[in-house]
Amino acid sequence: MNLTTNIEKAPDLPNVLSLPFKMLPSSIHSRILASFLNKLLKDQINEGELDFLEDKRLCVTVSDLNIEYYVGLKSARLISMTAAKENDIKIQANIYDFLQLAARQQDPDTLVFQRRLIMQGDTELGLELKNFLDGLDLESKGSFAKIESLLIKSLPVYKRLFS
Repeated sequence: MNLTTNIEKAPDLPNVLSLPFKMLPSSIHSRILASFLNKLLKDQINEGELDFLEDKRLCVTVSDLNIEYYVGLKSARLISMTAAKENDIKIQANIYDFLQLAARQQDPDTLVFQRRLIMQGDTELGLELKNFLDGLDLESKGSFAKIESLLIKSLPVYKRLFS
């Protein structure tokens, strides 16, 4: 039996548009991400929902931008970390797929099975992170609702421009 699946390739951001992102060192990207996430997830961090990340190194790689973010949790605060050979968990996708996940337009399991979202490292930590993100109640956060709405409107434009 020959099963074929129609796996759509996500659009990549053209190299010329990714240049401004590449000019900043990873440490600055990581600090910006940690600061943003500390504000967005303040309640969850204070309630201990991210304690599973304590003293762990999470590497998020945006493949089409060629950028890596390194974050971890220390003393109930997300912090930027330096690059290292070993990460506890590494998550990799292109910017379009990360935006789809943030806008809840795509399920992480689907992207994993299509090999558009790659998770490497500690499987248990990866599952805890996925379960945390799946259970996140972002409807109660007005700022995220605005971001999500903007992303939903922007994704079709992004796809048309860069496919």
